[in-house]
Amino acid sequence: MSKKDDKKLIVNMISESEFTVQGHGVHTAYKEITDALRKRKDIDIEVNSDRPADIVHIQTMGLYSFRHLMKKGGKKVVSAHIVPDSFIGSIKGAKYWKPLGRAWLKFFYKKADLVLACSGMVADELINDMHVPKTKVLYNTINMSRYKHSAAEKKSARKKLGLKDDDFVVMGNGQVQPRKRLDILIKAAKEMPDVKFFWVGGIPFKNLGADYNAMQNMIKNAPNNLTVTGVIPLENVRDYYVAADVFVLPAMQENHPMCVLEAAGAGLPIILRDIPQYNDTFKGDAVMAKTDDEFLELIQ
Repeated sequence: MSKKDDKKLIVNMISESEFTVQGHGVHTAYKEITDALRKRKDIDIEVNSDRPADIVHIQTMGLYSFRHLMKKGGKKVVSAHIVPDSFIGSIKGAKYWKPLGRAWLKFFYKKADLVLACSGMVADELINDMHVPKTKVLYNTINMSRYKHSAAEKKSARKKLGLKDDDFVVMGNGQVQPRKRLDILIKAAKEMPDVKFFWVGGIPFKNLGADYNAMQNMIKNAPNNLTVTGVIPLENVRDYYVAADVFVLPAMQENHPMCVLEAAGAGLPIILRDIPQYNDTFKGDAVMAKTDDEFLELIQ
């Protein structure tokens, strides 16, 4: 093999979550794909580097990422984890500035050589609504084996979390924000006092989070059989999947949530809201709830 054939492809992964807010799905997606690429012998991975690269793969949409997007050299690939509707019920005042956010996303995505949409519905919106033609679908992925576990590991995880072997445990995962509908699990916890509930996540953007005070009050007034963990390190999340019996995500809007893949890796039954974003992804493999009340019925 020639020296030219031996040359590794240099990929520079760009994510502002390395030095800003973590505890959200975009950061998880970035970590997963970076870890996967590191295992390839034909790729040399850099992170947030100024070194020249063959491919600059951008995960976040801020000004730091934009600087890398506009630098000369290398093909620019952008992973589209968010669309304009992702702002609603996530960030404070989004209904007022959504048009500006949409314009920024469109401008950003159109500067890329290739945009990787995390689902078919995201791709459809980018191509047909935002007119971003250089778009392909690449679904989010995780290392599923990381969540595989034995009965002994389940017992150990439950002990670590203060649970009994015979407890029935329901978990959700995600930021605490209006669109995630934590209130559904709170209602279920009130109606099922013998069931243990966990919501793994918090409000990583703090005061910038949508309805921040209302979300804080919701957490404060949650029943004793529901624990909201707050933002925790990604490596600690596994214990909750291992300890749980069922996974529930009542969110009103999603794209391709990492937490559903993690729950599947742990072998959990999965209950999701029947929303169109799941039509080309999870709909055939999860139990779909059409109404709020149906979530309670399915958990019972």
